[in-house]
Amino acid sequence: MELFTLLMLIAISAYALKSRDQNKRIALLGHHLGQHQIEKLMEDLANGYLRALGETDPQRQTQIWNILSTSETALCGQFNRLATEFSKVSEADARVSKLALALPYANQLFPDATFDMRAALRLHAQGLTQVAQNEQNKSPKDKAFTLSAELFLMQHTCHWFCRSKTVASARLMARHKTTYEQLLAAVSPQTRTAYLALTAR
Repeated sequence: MELFTLLMLIAISAYALKSRDQNKRIALLGHHLGQHQIEKLMEDLANGYLRALGETDPQRQTQIWNILSTSETALCGQFNRLATEFSKVSEADARVSKLALALPYANQLFPDATFDMRAALRLHAQGLTQVAQNEQNKSPKDKAFTLSAELFLMQHTCHWFCRSKTVASARLMARHKTTYEQLLAAVSPQTRTAYLALTAR
């Protein structure tokens, strides 16, 4: 009975420490995101892509794609500013555990099994910008598909930073019906290579 009580106390303490650490991360990232309209622009783009894909009039569809291109540029500009601002966060606060499950202060206990969120945001900013500029001359539909994947991967990273990789992947599946592996396959090759180099264990 004493062992059970001890284990319960350890579990409760670990949960409290984990929650405090996660709340701190959520507040930190939320503070930086709150200064921008990134989430609104993402929602506008997602709705705009659906509208463009559902448009049967080619001329009207082209007009919608052109309008969306302006929104893509605005989103990239805001995300690049976010990445620049977040680069000022201390290294200790920016470390993200690569462990599948959230453990209290895992980034401090296992520093070799972490990645730098500042580098991840710079990587996402670069990936979003490259796809939006469309140097590969993709069709509007293919460009929208790849840019959506880049945005979803960025969301996954943010959830990973705040919670854990497992929670981030579960949210990805719940919101977008997409696995982490499918998402990596859908982003640009440059983003995929750099992202795996940064986050792989």
